[in-house]
Amino acid sequence: MPIFWLHSNVCAAFRPYGVKGMLAACLLSGVTAQAQDSTVQDWLRNPAMGNYKAYAEFKMAHYDAARHIWETLAGLGNADALFNLAILAEDGLGEAKDMTKAEALYLTAANAGGFKAQYRLGMLYSSGGVLAQDLLKARQYLSLAAAYGDKDAAARLATLAQPERPLNAFEEAEILASNGQHAQAAALYQRSAEAGNLTAQTRLAWMYEAGRGVPRDLDQAAKLFMAAAQTGNAEAQFAVAVMHRTGQGQPKDRAQSMRWLKESAQQHYPAAVAALKAEAEQPVD
Repeated sequence: MPIFWLHSNVCAAFRPYGVKGMLAACLLSGVTAQAQDSTVQDWLRNPAMGNYKAYAEFKMAHYDAARHIWETLAGLGNADALFNLAILAEDGLGEAKDMTKAEALYLTAANAGGFKAQYRLGMLYSSGGVLAQDLLKARQYLSLAAAYGDKDAAARLATLAQPERPLNAFEEAEILASNGQHAQAAALYQRSAEAGNLTAQTRLAWMYEAGRGVPRDLDQAAKLFMAAAQTGNAEAQFAVAVMHRTGQGQPKDRAQSMRWLKESAQQHYPAAVAALKAEAEQPVD
């Protein structure tokens, strides 16, 4: 992931590679009058709320608005904001593609403790596609992310330790996505998702949401996120929560949003935990 709060994760959190999730990472426009009227001071006081608002803007393809919020939070050294700015630069979303800028932002986010950026750098350095291959750096950043508990980073470390082992479809997709070969990656994520891999299904959903390697299709993204969420994927549950919160991809329904947000947070998904904290500090409706 995606991939991206982004990969968030799309955030990601978003993170279709690691766009864990775009993924993964930030959100709250058009949600309530209070959120719409939030100011820079609000974001600085409560970065989780700012990230929540920015991710909602990203979801609606309002990249300039999302960038403005993330740049504000990046000034605080916020790792999620830095990661998401790197995603925008790498993919050329609302700006010209600039891998040099993206790498610098990923490094800053990783050094600030951002595990999504650590994973992304590990993938980029290990695959030798858009960045020169550097296995020493790859292992360094993957190890940091794995120590945080990132299972994808741990799995990639294992494949590097056994270069003779054939990669499965999901692993191949991760490498292709790291090399910028998004259409080929999407096809393999689809195959893995059909075989029951929920992480692959969530990655594919982020790709449809961002139009990466596939046509941008928020309805298809919503279907994939919901299917994975109902099966227990925390990242997908977070994405569904945001969709219900914003009315983008799912009917606007705060009760359903809170339901999915809590389910995700119960699995300790970082963006969901932060979002619940933001909700508690910024009561709405």
